[in-house]
Amino acid sequence: MNAAPTAAPKPARLASDVARPLSLSDKAVQLLTTAMSPRQFFDTLVAAQMLDDAIRFLAAALPKREAVGWSVLCVKDAIPKPLEPAAAKALAVAEAWVKEPSEANRQAAGAAADVAGYGTATGCLAAAAFWSGGSLAPAHLPPVPPRDDLTGTAVTGAILLASASAATGPDPAKVKYVSLGGDVASGRLKVY
Repeated sequence: MNAAPTAAPKPARLASDVARPLSLSDKAVQLLTTAMSPRQFFDTLVAAQMLDDAIRFLAAALPKREAVGWSVLCVKDAIPKPLEPAAAKALAVAEAWVKEPSEANRQAAGAAADVAGYGTATGCLAAAAFWSGGSLAPAHLPPVPPRDDLTGTAVTGAILLASASAATGPDPAKVKYVSLGGDVASGRLKVY
């Protein structure tokens, strides 16, 4: 009996593949080499204290569920309590999607993002969950899949907006959030 052919292993993704569509600073692009793994490039950005670039890159490099989970942690840390109802709903549905990435939770995140507003950390957070897959069109219309980069873009927005409103100030918050992201990426911190 012949053994079934095994699929060739999927080639490892390179940092340059992740970074290509991103709007990174010129300095960040200069630090990128063609052979770097995503983790190597992220660590390089962190060591160079290029935190905005590190956030933007990691938001795109992480799987969508982990990226949204990371941003949930950051937004929960930064947003002053109590939250107004629209912000609380957006945060809650994004967190629900991370725990159970169902279509119902994704749709609820889209509705919550509309109400919270896309210029807010919680609105971006909910949008990140909504833009993770499925269709952007109403159910009665043909499917319109989101662009693959939308979740990472919204995660970046949520984290940068959250850091701007953090009680500690934006720079210490970014340091903390980049560290949290590194822990999520390494598996030391589980978001679901």
